[in-house]
Amino acid sequence: MSNQPRAAKILLSLVVSMTAGAAVLMVLDNKSISAGAFSLASYSSLGPISSVVTSRQAVTAERWDRIEVYYSNTNGGNVDQLASLSGLTSSDDVNFHFLVCNSLGALDGQIESTEKWRNQWSALQGGTWYGTSKTVRICVIGREKGAPASDYQLTRTAELTEVLSRKFNIQHSKIVYPKHWRF
Repeated sequence: MSNQPRAAKILLSLVVSMTAGAAVLMVLDNKSISAGAFSLASYSSLGPISSVVTSRQAVTAERWDRIEVYYSNTNGGNVDQLASLSGLTSSDDVNFHFLVCNSLGALDGQIESTEKWRNQWSALQGGTWYGTSKTVRICVIGREKGAPASDYQLTRTAELTEVLSRKFNIQHSKIVYPKHWRF
């Protein structure tokens, strides 16, 4: 019985310190920390990669044999905005399979699949790209110089390439990143 006041004080101080700690973490959650995401709450709200990788068409393991990650050379946007900036009439016409967004146009780290991916269509050669019909193209919102990928974008792109490489048995040597990509 003599320990009850002490136990109550310990319990109260524990509850107060945990509440204060949670409040501090919630305040810091929206700040960018260079080492990565501070809290898993924002990161987990982006949804699983496996739901983005699904397609309408049946696909075999041999369909894709390489992955190319490149920058959009824009400061922000989503699939619809990139299509508009490129002078396309529809977002169905963009020439990539996945878009990894930053916080300007969509959630930071959000991955959008395109009609090309959902229908398992190849990206078209031309312009500055001359890949193969078996290349999965991943566009990352940002610029190589001045506005590189955020920590969320880097992490989500790594997860996406890992899921795709496992699903289609793509060797890591056949995954191409921008010149100054951070791993």
